[in-house]
Amino acid sequence: MDYKLDTDRCKITVEGSAKTGAHKLSVFDWFSDIPETKNDTDYVEVQFKNTRKGYYLNSTKIDLKKGDIVAVEATPGHDIGEVTLVGRLVLCQMRKNGYNPEKQEVKRVYRIARQGDIEKWEESKAREHETMIRSRQIAEGLHLDMKIGDVEFQGDGNKAIFYYIADERVDFRQLIKDLAEAFHVRIEMKQIGARQEAGRIGGIGPCGRQLCCSTWMTTFNSVSTSAARYQDLSLNPQKLAGQCTKLKCCMNYELDTYVDATKDFPRKDIRLETQDATYFHFKTDVFKRQMTYSTDARVPANLVVLSVDKVKEVIAMNNRGEKPEKLEDVQDSKGGNENPVDFHNVVGQDSVTRFDKKKKNKKNRQQNNAPQQSESVTEKVDNQQESTEKNPQGANNQQNERSRKNRHHHHHNNRQFDGERRNNNNTQNE
Repeated sequence: MDYKLDTDRCKITVEGSAKTGAHKLSVFDWFSDIPETKNDTDYVEVQFKNTRKGYYLNSTKIDLKKGDIVAVEATPGHDIGEVTLVGRLVLCQMRKNGYNPEKQEVKRVYRIARQGDIEKWEESKAREHETMIRSRQIAEGLHLDMKIGDVEFQGDGNKAIFYYIADERVDFRQLIKDLAEAFHVRIEMKQIGARQEAGRIGGIGPCGRQLCCSTWMTTFNSVSTSAARYQDLSLNPQKLAGQCTKLKCCMNYELDTYVDATKDFPRKDIRLETQDATYFHFKTDVFKRQMTYSTDARVPANLVVLSVDKVKEVIAMNNRGEKPEKLEDVQDSKGGNENPVDFHNVVGQDSVTRFDKKKKNKKNRQQNNAPQQSESVTEKVDNQQESTEKNPQGANNQQNERSRKNRHHHHHNNRQFDGERRNNNNTQNE
């Protein structure tokens, strides 16, 4: 098997099996290293701009592999796309996406694209952005309640697909006439949803990964706010909405797990009655199986944490007409579950700023050193006084020696000053 370095995308790839990451909804070919699977079918998967894909019959038995640019049949003319899958996995993808060759029109692969085909294809792609801006202006001039989100030209430049978003049915018959007159191509309108538009554009989600709708998700199930309630998420629209302004699809990923985990939890609207107060549900910790109650229904006050089993005991006592003296008496000694589950940071306990250089505070250092310096000076003076008291004669000798050195230094400075003055006078006389 031939390995090559994909310098464009900075990845080591294997021919025919690499997930290049350049395409949306790309699929990893697990059968690429099994040679006999390549001849299981003559159908190949071809991808066009963004998330548009199609399945075409390789009737002329062209030796195709992933990454080949091919010219395929279109209506009218031909289109240019890139081969993204060959072999047995194509049949699996066709079955997954509901493509049945017996019931749908089968289109063929014409040839591997020539240089002239690719140049014309590149010219068509260069016109897409300008066309989209102009088409939005035309739609706004007709006062149509719609948004044109993307434009895709066919490979031969004879046809353009306009993707639009609209909340209601739109009569765009006049719009098609104006677009055909402005761009001199065949016009096709396709309505898409907000999630599909986000998938076509792509982006990075708050989790730091590429959007699910642009990498692997093809079906979009409805998401409701009840999914957030089951998972005890904050009902903040800015937190729950994705880049498509709709509720995030990932809220449904763990919903079934949360529903199963909370099946035996008491209802949140049940109050706990005690002799001293009435407690209302405040929050639930699904992982630790703990429920927190407050004496106020609106704000946290006198919070008490109980395990789910203890909450059931209190509810059973209330149903029998009994009330515990205090809710704290029912509380576990450990403040909840007898065997609490502890969660650790699996990424690592080290701080992300552990390699940053700490800034030294000079002011604090000077303030800290100042008392030490004064103390050292004081100790030195005290030591000199003690030595003077013990040996007065030695102290007098030291004092005489210092005075002699000072006189000598003063006399030397005077002689140097007299010499410089005489030199200056001689210079002036000359």
